[in-house]
Amino acid sequence: MKASIDIVRHLALQAIAFRGRNESSTSTNWGNFLTTLDLMVGYNNNVVEILAKAPKNATYTSPQIQKEILYVISTKVKKAIREEIGDAKFCIIVDEAHDESMKEQMDVVLRYVDTNGFVRERFFGIVHVVDTAVVTLKKEIYYLFSNYCLDIQNIQGQEYDGASNMRGEWNGLQVLILNDCPYAYYIHCFAHRLQLALVGASKAVVPLNRFFNKLILVINNIRASCKSIEQLKIARASDIAYLIDIEELETGKGLNQMVTLQRPGDTRWGSHYKSVSNLIKLFSPTCEVLLKIMDEGNSSQKVEAESAYEVLISFEFVFILHFVNETIGITNKLFQALQNQLQDILNATHLVSSTKKLIQQFRDEKWDDLLATVISFCKERGLDVPDMNACYVARFGRSRHQQEDFRNEHYYKVDIFNAGIDSQVQKLIIGLVSNSLSSTLDP
Repeated sequence: MKASIDIVRHLALQAIAFRGRNESSTSTNWGNFLTTLDLMVGYNNNVVEILAKAPKNATYTSPQIQKEILYVISTKVKKAIREEIGDAKFCIIVDEAHDESMKEQMDVVLRYVDTNGFVRERFFGIVHVVDTAVVTLKKEIYYLFSNYCLDIQNIQGQEYDGASNMRGEWNGLQVLILNDCPYAYYIHCFAHRLQLALVGASKAVVPLNRFFNKLILVINNIRASCKSIEQLKIARASDIAYLIDIEELETGKGLNQMVTLQRPGDTRWGSHYKSVSNLIKLFSPTCEVLLKIMDEGNSSQKVEAESAYEVLISFEFVFILHFVNETIGITNKLFQALQNQLQDILNATHLVSSTKKLIQQFRDEKWDDLLATVISFCKERGLDVPDMNACYVARFGRSRHQQEDFRNEHYYKVDIFNAGIDSQVQKLIIGLVSNSLSSTLDP
């Protein structure tokens, strides 16, 4: 029994699946639980003797026994968390998502200060819910707390995502709990909200919004098949070897790692930064793969690859690619800092203020450097560079409305560079004000 318990603890700690597809006696590949037990048997004669003498219905290795052991362990962990909380106040962090079996699951995390004065965040459990109606969620949360004698009145805060059933001002989950617990103030995760706000601020500028749509088009063309991804890796390896050979790339431990194109997601930390920074590293290999698709793909693949290639080699796309890489690179450091579990509201506010200053400094001092970098990047790859003093020719039917002296430099500096930065700075200022108000009003 002890061997079974130890194996269950090990597999649960490592988040490894317990059972395999076929665990019959004739199977050549049992599940992880049975294979680990078999491995342990090979090094422990006592376990061998016990299993040999045990009745066939009392080996304590069946799936049902595995579930019961896991349930007992999870119950003891929850009891330990409950004892650590004691009579202290606590906050709840709740989110929901469906699993691989398409069952809706709600995960509950408790945040509190222990007896030593340290802030703790403990994962308290996953609860299956039949739907995501706020009444159902509230009922399941209260039922979970009642099983462990957690007083509802001790809830001092709620933190959810921005879903309407969570944050609704009239019928949201936060309102229903606030009605029962007058001090359970709702907070939409500041870091998560800042991520959404800055992404939204960038997309509020029309050229940047178009850029992100085009970025997804380029990435989807490459990620559409395993063959294209493999070709990208081969092209990247060749590109690295060439740059090292001409001594334009440093070598050393941790340098020149293989990267791939990543789709940006508004709620995924750092995904936009990884998308643009990786595409800059993989620019030439991506062009090479798209050209191969245009030559070797079917008719629909050729059309899509051609559209993506035309987008990729345009000066406007390359300019915004570098611009977004610089600005989001600054805010990405803020996102990473805000994920620190020991982060407090005052230090977070200071970090936001520092980030605002860095972005403003980039606006005031780095236009010439950015433009020079983009022009150099394009010339090295044989891409067309427009004359910044020439008249800008607008697309999308707007050319007849523009002024005659509207120059390319004005479009890239004012309509993209300045507008994109001003939009983000404005969001950071609003975030500073709201956070300051929240900290002063927090009881």
